[in-house]
Amino acid sequence: MSVEANATPLPDRVPVRRALLSVFDKTGLVPFATGLAELGVELVSTGGTFRALSAAGLKVRDVAELTGFPEIMDGRVKTLHPSVHGGLLAIRDDADHAAAMAAHGIEGIDLLAVNLYPFAETLAGGADRATIVENIDIGGPAMIRAGAKNHGYVTVLVDPADYGSVLEELRQDAGHTTLSLRKRLAMQAFGATAIYDAAVAKWFAADIGDMPAIRSFTGTLSETLRYGENPHQSAGFYKTGERRPGVATARQLQGKALSYNNINDTDAAFELVAEFDPAKSAAVAIIKHANPCGVAEGTSLVEAYRKALACDPVSAFGGIVALNRRLDRQAAEAIVEVFTEVIIAPEADDDAIAVVAAKKNLRLLITGGLPDRSAPGLTVKSVAGGLLVQTRDNGVVDDLDLTVVTKRAPSATELEDLKFAFRVAKHVKSNAIVYVRDGATVGIGAGQMSRVDSARIAARKAEDAAEAAGLAEPLTRGSAVASDAFFPFADGLLSAVAAGATAVIQPGGSMRDDEVIRAADENGIAMVMTGMRHFRH
Repeated sequence: MSVEANATPLPDRVPVRRALLSVFDKTGLVPFATGLAELGVELVSTGGTFRALSAAGLKVRDVAELTGFPEIMDGRVKTLHPSVHGGLLAIRDDADHAAAMAAHGIEGIDLLAVNLYPFAETLAGGADRATIVENIDIGGPAMIRAGAKNHGYVTVLVDPADYGSVLEELRQDAGHTTLSLRKRLAMQAFGATAIYDAAVAKWFAADIGDMPAIRSFTGTLSETLRYGENPHQSAGFYKTGERRPGVATARQLQGKALSYNNINDTDAAFELVAEFDPAKSAAVAIIKHANPCGVAEGTSLVEAYRKALACDPVSAFGGIVALNRRLDRQAAEAIVEVFTEVIIAPEADDDAIAVVAAKKNLRLLITGGLPDRSAPGLTVKSVAGGLLVQTRDNGVVDDLDLTVVTKRAPSATELEDLKFAFRVAKHVKSNAIVYVRDGATVGIGAGQMSRVDSARIAARKAEDAAEAAGLAEPLTRGSAVASDAFFPFADGLLSAVAAGATAVIQPGGSMRDDEVIRAADENGIAMVMTGMRHFRH
């Protein structure tokens, strides 16, 4: 026997004599119900579940027979009845509960299998409001919570994946379930209703279009990770159900399990490469520690990869490679020449998969698509005692009205590189400076406390890359440069000028904008302002 906090003893072994089955997802339903029937369990069911079991030749009672009340209001009311909830909530060893059951003809329900209306799927399918509302389940969550609360006596299943283990325990123990099993299933049951209710609340919040007074965040454990950012930290990967293509939705074709840092970096890489339209150009992003160390466009993936790698070949070692197009053999052969942790792409050719397969530890993730760079969404960060929540940075430079603020306007080529640089800067830790030339990053400065330091670091990296490539001068000569936020002083701009930049894109908005613009004009630099900042902390 186990004793709970209220000192009420709970039995370890409980017989299952009657089961109520009411499921939307009928995966495994008939074999499970057949197994229960073979153990002598009486089956009670509702609506479509009742019809499916009857069609399979199983003896099953309609829940209306149990309640003495018909299903009404298009199925909105069918299980919300004392005969159902009394049967689920009654404490079998309590004399008063037993007397109430006898007085009102309530039969105990020992096992409950319920899964809910597909609210999230209906929402994702673009249904109208009335259809979405009708897919908010009421009776299902009420029964699940009732049965899970009374887990001392009731076995509750919300996932068809558990049917087999429950049947196995029943068969091994003469039709009984153990308290440890019922507790585990009750935990899953409350988790399932929490996720469901959170999804409904999230829909209302999005519909209202504001930050609600109460907000729920839930996820389902996808896998327990070996450790977190460091070996002394435990970690798990939870999926929220959001259908945005990326690491959470991808199929891993090969390679060892992803680590915490792999998942974080792969997400950063794929979100960045999605800034580039695959219909216009092939694009590759190489990420290290959540920052890009090389991004490039090309007529082919292999061209884009080699241009991206040239930006910082040292940092690319052990990095993440993200592509905006289907991985082909040529690109795969180039990528595997350098030690790489993860490749993520929308699709992959069979030849490319075979090339990657030769590197047994290299992970290959296929997403089936690219995330929509302009789609709304939320980002969440934990702080002591709370959560910081904001809308996703879905600003797109192509949609902005760029203002030329200098005497010289950028050339068409400079303008394309400026836009490229600003797309990348959006995904670089602040303070961010990004140099671009001919559709490829040639220097990236990230995460510094001052913007001038970021500009200098990016220029120095460009010098190192030029030396490694045997070039006479760094590719920042004649480049376009982006800053994720305004230049507070002219010094950051002047550092970019010293590196050889000829055009600058920045949000503007500094008290010293006039000083910065004047410095640009004095150096013959073209400058455009976006009016949009891209801080990324």
